[in-house]
Amino acid sequence: MKKAIINGKVILDKGIEEVTIIYDKNIQAIGKDLDVSDCEVIDVKGAYVAPGFLDIHIHGSLGADVMDGKETSLEVISNAVLNNGVTRFLATTMTMSKEDIKKSFETVKDYMGNESGGKILGIHVEGPFINKSFKGAQAEKYIIAPEMSLVEDHLDIIKLMTVAPEVEGTLDFIEKAKKVSDVRFSVGHSAASYEEAIKGYENGVDSTTHMFNAMTGLHHRNPGIVGAVFKNKPYFEVIADKIHVHPALFDIIGDAVGKDKMILVTDAMCACQMTPGHYELGGQKVVVDETSARLENGVLAGSILRMNEAIRNVYKNTNYQLHEVVKMASKTPAKMLGLEGIGLIEEGYVADFSIFNDNIDIEMTIVDGLVKLRRG
Repeated sequence: MKKAIINGKVILDKGIEEVTIIYDKNIQAIGKDLDVSDCEVIDVKGAYVAPGFLDIHIHGSLGADVMDGKETSLEVISNAVLNNGVTRFLATTMTMSKEDIKKSFETVKDYMGNESGGKILGIHVEGPFINKSFKGAQAEKYIIAPEMSLVEDHLDIIKLMTVAPEVEGTLDFIEKAKKVSDVRFSVGHSAASYEEAIKGYENGVDSTTHMFNAMTGLHHRNPGIVGAVFKNKPYFEVIADKIHVHPALFDIIGDAVGKDKMILVTDAMCACQMTPGHYELGGQKVVVDETSARLENGVLAGSILRMNEAIRNVYKNTNYQLHEVVKMASKTPAKMLGLEGIGLIEEGYVADFSIFNDNIDIEMTIVDGLVKLRRG
């Protein structure tokens, strides 16, 4: 039976309209005065209806981590992201032993298609192909130069890899991987100079991992990766928890590079949606309080940010319109990854919806046309 969402403020590509949506697994029609007599009707009573959010950089939630190498952990994350309006995500690995990384790859591959909550789009390989000088919360002893043998059997599901372009062999690795797959690359955990970063962007790097964090910063005599982003204008991730990045920079970087290149991510670790306490990330001890997650030495270790909070933070700290901010968590990441049919509310697109109130609190999450979360 077809379904219809009525009385919603629908967030479309160009703005917000009060229209009806008719859908099954995909969106069938959008407009005013549509006949919904043969539909199951969902009255959202004035709430906002957005395309389902995509989180392309998330390690875990509710005590589970992708690096656990367990399908039960992926199932926990799949359902946890629904609370944040996320309908699809990249299961993000990090720098651990080759055996642990391969086990996580295999687990994701076996589990994909069996999710009961948000769907896994594929894998984001955040480590181990990074620079030790900007390791952040990644385990230094496992950092290595790029090795095709580690990823070649899973390039069908690996959608994004974070790399340091200045590390010897990285640009050749990017070229080889792109010849045989649709994988995207992102500069991150990198000591690249401005020149090295520009060379990376000109030779196959598509995006920038958690902008400003774990990378060379902007200096008037050494522009670094940040300067290269201002110049080259690639896609870039922002962890908008107001801790990783000062909120004044949300629209400074968005205006300078392009708000259509800004991708909101959570970089959430297993303590997301949990109480403060002691946790682990990549085998390292993490101390979590009400606002952040840090290694024992004080280094930020991912976040406990929720995607709807990221949207709220950017919306309240910029002059951007709501539909522009929502695209940072839907259309833009889908476009960067080269994905079609998701990320917008348009006819023919998959029926993924995030429904929220004026405070951007999630009230309902719909995946593939099915209500997966309903509050109230």
